[in-house]
Amino acid sequence: MGIRIALAGNPNCGKTTLFNALTGSNQFVGNWPGVTVEYKEGKYKSDKEVTIVDLPGIYSLSPYTLEEVVSRNYLIDERPDAIINVIDGTNIERNLYLTTQVVELGIPVVIAINMMDVVEKNGDKINTKKLAEEIGVPVVEISALKNRGLKEVVSAAVAAGKAALPQEPKHRFNGSVEHALAHIEELCLHNISDANIQRWYSIKLFERDEKIQEKLGLSKDVIDHIEQDITSCEKEMDDDAESIITGERYNYIGTIISGCVKKANRGMTISDKIDRIVTNRILALPIFAVVMFIVYYISVTTVGTYATDWANDGVFGDGWHLFAIGSKDYNDASEEFTGNQLIVDGYDLYVEENGTEPTGDFEYPVEDEETLKVDYETASLEDYAAAKAYLEKNEEPDPAEYGVWVPGVPVLVEKGLDALHCNDILKALILDGIVAGVGAVLGFVPQILVLFIFLAFLEACGYMARVAFIMDRIFRKFGLSGKSFIPMLIGSGCGIPGIMASRTIENDRDRKMTIMTTTFIPCGAKLPFIGMVAGAIFGGAPWVAPCAYFLGIFAIVVSGIMLKKTKLFAGDPAPFVMELPAYHWPTVSNVLRSMWERGWSFIKKAGTIILLSTIVIWFLTFFGFTSDGFRMLEEDEISSSILAKIGGAIAWIFAPLGFGNWEATVASFTGLVAKENIVGTLGIIYGASGDVYQTMANAFTSASGMAFLAFNLLCAPCFAAMGAIKREMNSAKWFWTAIGYQCIFAWVIGLICYQIGSLILAGSFGVGTVFGFLAIAVLIYGLFRRDKYKN
Repeated sequence: MGIRIALAGNPNCGKTTLFNALTGSNQFVGNWPGVTVEYKEGKYKSDKEVTIVDLPGIYSLSPYTLEEVVSRNYLIDERPDAIINVIDGTNIERNLYLTTQVVELGIPVVIAINMMDVVEKNGDKINTKKLAEEIGVPVVEISALKNRGLKEVVSAAVAAGKAALPQEPKHRFNGSVEHALAHIEELCLHNISDANIQRWYSIKLFERDEKIQEKLGLSKDVIDHIEQDITSCEKEMDDDAESIITGERYNYIGTIISGCVKKANRGMTISDKIDRIVTNRILALPIFAVVMFIVYYISVTTVGTYATDWANDGVFGDGWHLFAIGSKDYNDASEEFTGNQLIVDGYDLYVEENGTEPTGDFEYPVEDEETLKVDYETASLEDYAAAKAYLEKNEEPDPAEYGVWVPGVPVLVEKGLDALHCNDILKALILDGIVAGVGAVLGFVPQILVLFIFLAFLEACGYMARVAFIMDRIFRKFGLSGKSFIPMLIGSGCGIPGIMASRTIENDRDRKMTIMTTTFIPCGAKLPFIGMVAGAIFGGAPWVAPCAYFLGIFAIVVSGIMLKKTKLFAGDPAPFVMELPAYHWPTVSNVLRSMWERGWSFIKKAGTIILLSTIVIWFLTFFGFTSDGFRMLEEDEISSSILAKIGGAIAWIFAPLGFGNWEATVASFTGLVAKENIVGTLGIIYGASGDVYQTMANAFTSASGMAFLAFNLLCAPCFAAMGAIKREMNSAKWFWTAIGYQCIFAWVIGLICYQIGSLILAGSFGVGTVFGFLAIAVLIYGLFRRDKYKN
């Protein structure tokens, strides 16, 4: 039989660093049944018979947070062979509070005093031998970061687990409390099979722990009888039961500390000095803005974008030049060829439109690859002659002829399919559906991994704890915790890591509300869409993009206020108590491991969903009924596709928003696969009519264009992000609640934009305008109505 050891300790005590050091790559990461809280399990590197479980960081075994409930349920129900209680040696008094509870479970305990290198550096001294005598458990000095004392602590835990001797707590409470505890044990706990845990149960019942009352199935008569004992003790000691137990524990800890720990007389620590600057009421926000600008700039604008472009255009595109050998020469040749081709095509277009050749300078169209915006440049007849002569002598450059060329995955797959003589439908399915779907996911992985590296570093060094503290004062006014700010900030790069970052929020209601509202902030994938709307409908107005971001912030604030007044999210944000750990340099291995765990989770969960959805969208887009029957369609026949028919059938939903046509409806639906798909879909649909921008400008008014923009920015995010929402919610009911709220809220905002916008800009008034004002009234009511759940 193997030995199972649980690691229990406060947040930021170095428990996860110890776990990683003990298990290495022999880890399994998953979710506790029914909740979003993660657990880690691994085999001890030096003995595969020893399994180590990393419990969530907790401050006590009381049911204050989801993590505490999960950890204590594991310890009570699973009963590991031994517990290694990891203690931060630099903050031993607070850490021992959990220890006093753990030793009452009857499970063999070994205390691992971590960060002893820092303790010694600070000049502090801990008498571990005397500490072991006072608490009645083995105590081992370790430094998880420096790999010091790790074998010793595991050996002690294995020995304790094999001996299987029940842990006997040495601490005893005040006489009145002990009298009440004895009564409780005698009344309802004598039948518990495991007598070693009876004392812990009695203490929890004394504290009126409702979850323990339910677990034990106590009748109302028994609970009333227990209440008499508790009330009697409270009157005698003039305090409430929970405070009595807490006070007694800290009195006990105080006597231990006074005899076992000697603190050096020193001034402010380096962390204190840094915090005087980074948590300063005036400087905190500017410093944070600079830090996150650097993170965002590197992750999304520079390194992350370069890596993502390489993945999209190279690995999942035509290919790439190995180590960029020959890329410059190819780019120069390609730009020259493309420029000359545009001039010749422009000349031919002029002849086609005017029926005569130009006698002087002429304009030719140049289309932006991302936004599809068409600009016009001027060329002379000499330019045309030179361009024509160039094209007669030169063919389009082949990147494979420059430097060392590595073909991309689609190219290799296509060659393989051609070699197998696959039919066109299967070939299109594999290339446009499966390969494109996988590429759409994996193409963003480099950018996400860069973000995760920065996040892991900032979390591990202790700075993210300060950010939550700084933002709590502001966010609390809108019903959110300070920890909600981080996911929203990250969501401006990509909604998926933003959603996943909500795990740092302990309060379950606040976490769910943060998940529901994080994707309101425009992510990087929405930028091409924003640019397209700004260019086509608003003539490239510079105010459109900022308005998109302000709209996201507005949606978050309004949602926070309204949702907090509903039963689902009732109550003020949880009391914000957070430890500010000492600043330290995290290990490279821990940062990379954290990055990979998050990234791999994204690849597995979000990837499968977007892959399947892309295949479905591909089928609906390129198949339909024509005069020739049901068949695969060409790009210019997309109006006959199944997706177009579906769009036409439900376009009425968006009629009050001003874009009740199948084209805009279909674009909104394909945007659920990936928001940048909106640009591609409209490019295919409107491209058949010529200038995409001009056709789009004719299809939308300013009011309907703003409604179209608002709806697609605020409605349900892409399938990959929806997959992340489903995983983090871990509940089909909550998942559909989140998606439903986002879509309804987006529709209401779109209605207001179009109806009130039409009234202001065009003086248009009708039934829809009345509903627009009604929607505004509903929002105002939701914001200012009395909160009957406040207390």
